[in-house]
Amino acid sequence: MSETREFIPINIAVLTVSDTRSEADDTSGRVLAEGLLAAGHRLAEKKIVRDDIYQIRAAVSQWIADPNVNAVITTGGTGVTGRDGTPEAVLPLLDKVLDGFGEVFRMLSYQDIKSSTMQSRAVAGVANATYIFCVPGSSGACRTAWESLIKDQLDYRTRPCNLVQLMPRLLEK
Repeated sequence: MSETREFIPINIAVLTVSDTRSEADDTSGRVLAEGLLAAGHRLAEKKIVRDDIYQIRAAVSQWIADPNVNAVITTGGTGVTGRDGTPEAVLPLLDKVLDGFGEVFRMLSYQDIKSSTMQSRAVAGVANATYIFCVPGSSGACRTAWESLIKDQLDYRTRPCNLVQLMPRLLEK
């Protein structure tokens, strides 16, 4: 962290992908929303959609097209069951994939859940100058992703580099 830089709050949308969760029991979405607010960011919007690639893609596409949304974090739908479709919904939307996100997320998760981390298809990237992070649906996975990866990369004070400092250049041709 660099104390010489000022914090720059950004607008972050949270999407919970679940066939069973409601606002009342969406602990994973709540972990992400509370984490980003505690860090000083703004919650642009929070939604819950069924684990359906078209519903996921529609929600994420709406936020990608909104110039007031700087980042999207999805939780859920990153496993290997027949209904898990978040990566399939989001990957076609990405202009660039941040391969290191999934790699480092699984490395960190290994400390807690050992070889079960290989079932995670966590992905991240950028689309139309909007960062997108897709993390598993457990609140523990959301906490790991936010606290150990996303929070610092969405903090302009993080050195040597962070994703916020790149935002003005994301639409360069």
